[in-house]
Amino acid sequence: MSVEQVKSKPHERLAELLADEMASVNTLIRERMASKHAPRIPEVTAHLVEAGGKRLRPLLTLAAANISGYDGPYHVHLAATVEFIHTATLLHDDVVDESAKRRGRPTANLLWDNKSSILVGDYLFSRAFQLMTDTGNLRVLRILSDASATIAEGEVLQLTAAQDLATTEEIYLQVVRGKTAALFSAATEVGGVIADRPDAETQALYAYGDALGIAFQIVDDLLDYWGSDATGKNVGDDFRERKLTLPLIKAVAKGDADERAFWSRTIEKGDQREGDLEHAIALLNKHGALEDTRQEALAWSAKAKAALQVFPQSEMRDLLIDVNDYVVARVS
Repeated sequence: MSVEQVKSKPHERLAELLADEMASVNTLIRERMASKHAPRIPEVTAHLVEAGGKRLRPLLTLAAANISGYDGPYHVHLAATVEFIHTATLLHDDVVDESAKRRGRPTANLLWDNKSSILVGDYLFSRAFQLMTDTGNLRVLRILSDASATIAEGEVLQLTAAQDLATTEEIYLQVVRGKTAALFSAATEVGGVIADRPDAETQALYAYGDALGIAFQIVDDLLDYWGSDATGKNVGDDFRERKLTLPLIKAVAKGDADERAFWSRTIEKGDQREGDLEHAIALLNKHGALEDTRQEALAWSAKAKAALQVFPQSEMRDLLIDVNDYVVARVS
């Protein structure tokens, strides 16, 4: 491995390796986000699509097709589909969360309005389904349409679960599989399906994406209490927004009556006072909730890595393992 490779991050090396294919994906995205009759659609879409970001999900689709030996054109369509679905969910999420910033820039709902964000998100979902049908592969259509439904279901479940102290780790996992892991696993699985690989390989790609997505979200939730340098969030954002993430769920389950009263006041009722965040973090540490959460992230990371062992050693397999390791490196 060269000095440059050591210095660069795994997803950056993945982007370099797949640069030509990713250029085709970007070209297709620009073509399909156009609209003859509604100029606001490309305006809103371009604001988010051109804002940067790692493009990890479409890269995973290209990588999965690569590791599966695919040599056709449709992995590009599928990668663009995945990015359209992701962008549509971001537009909708920013309205639901009343967000003002995304990737360091003002959100579309702030620059335009909620109506534009919702309707353009709907347009991108429709474009995604058009791209899926271009492949002529019914199984691919099933996987990505199922993922879209799971994402929506996860977001609705989160509305009721996020501030309910009765939320269990099982429900949390359902939410995470919906809002994050479903698109990761669909992105990787369709790369194998379009290559017509055996079920053992497509299931391995699904398992990799699923476990990677879950680890990704758990790490994000953990870092909300451990530090903000890697996430761009202020410490305690989830607490202030009354989100019952895994660290809190673990602490609530071990807490006594006084502690439960504290969580009820701050999370369920939203009555937060000066010093409450510090007290919350103290309770998380008291019950080992942060360390337990860290161990769960590492366990899901190990599952992702194990899933790839069905494939022979290659540069692409090594890179996908490195991407997985990078996701949890901040808490390892």
